Amino acid sequence: MHDDLEQRKSQHLDLARQPEVEPDDSDALFGCVRLVHKALPELALSDIDLTTRFCGATLRAPLMIVGMTGGTERAARINRDLAQVCEEQGVAFGVGSMRIVLGDPARMSTFDVRPHRPPLLMANLGAQQLVQTPEAAQELIGKLGADGICIHLNPAQELVQTEGDRDFRGCLDAIGALAGGLSERLLVKETGCGVSPAVARELTARGVKAIDVSGAGGTSWTRVEQLRAGDDHARVLGELLSSWGIPTAAAVRSVRAAVGDSTQLLASGGVRTGLDVAKALALGADVAGLALPLFRAHDTGGIDGARAALTQLIDSLRSICLLTGARTPRGLREVPLVLLEPLQSWLRTLGGAQ
Repeated sequence: MHDDLEQRKSQHLDLARQPEVEPDDSDALFGCVRLVHKALPELALSDIDLTTRFCGATLRAPLMIVGMTGGTERAARINRDLAQVCEEQGVAFGVGSMRIVLGDPARMSTFDVRPHRPPLLMANLGAQQLVQTPEAAQELIGKLGADGICIHLNPAQELVQTEGDRDFRGCLDAIGALAGGLSERLLVKETGCGVSPAVARELTARGVKAIDVSGAGGTSWTRVEQLRAGDDHARVLGELLSSWGIPTAAAVRSVRAAVGDSTQLLASGGVRTGLDVAKALALGADVAGLALPLFRAHDTGGIDGARAALTQLIDSLRSICLLTGARTPRGLREVPLVLLEPLQSWLRTLGGAQ
């Protein structure tokens, strides 16, 4: 079983290099959001303060490199390099699913990023594994030396995996039980298919204080599983579901309207530029997350490539704040927005100010 998991994680990294993992017909809909330019911002670039509180930590910019990998020596190098870059820039970092560690504790070294210490470090476990081993979340936090944990929801991806889970019962209760002990140190996230307002309300009712909506429009893990599938059924289902999900822009806007300001939101899924980050924040997110662009920058340029990509992202966000007159990330929520179709139709259906 563990050899299969290791092979799967290695295949995921190989496939992430391919453009096919971002389907042409899947769109985060950030292109449907226009920020209104302010020709007289009355700000200096040095006035822009990107400092953000998220999950109990202070970040120097509202960004997180979200959970991506682990379980192999190749993944270990990626995790450590990206964690170092996050430490340097003062942004959050999450490791990939740590399921493999539950059966093979020696794999912990592929997730452990020490001596690097980003201001917010999150472990990662699937909701199905939380149901099966409720004590695992706290154990993984301790072993990693993390601040908290991401519990990921990925039923679509699991259904396309021949070896994936088929029983998704009990997840909400297990998450609610964990929320009681972790409070703001728990982040519940989708993996590219989006969180709807209804699901967000269910989570917040159970005490969840931070949600990563992780919408459609970026890496499609159903497409990834389709590309690695060894049987026809999985390939057909993976192709059918490769663009499945709620676009990220629609998820952020509608979930913010549903849960109000008491819940923190992270927007991931198709975030590629500083402009995407600014739009996500303007739509209601507290922090934006991304993985694929940093992985590809690291893949081609090592740690220096990843460092340059993250620096460019932060510098771009700061410039866009100035051009909209927003002194802080939260100030972007006050910027007038022009929302185009089909985002407006999504919001009419899901709910959320248009």
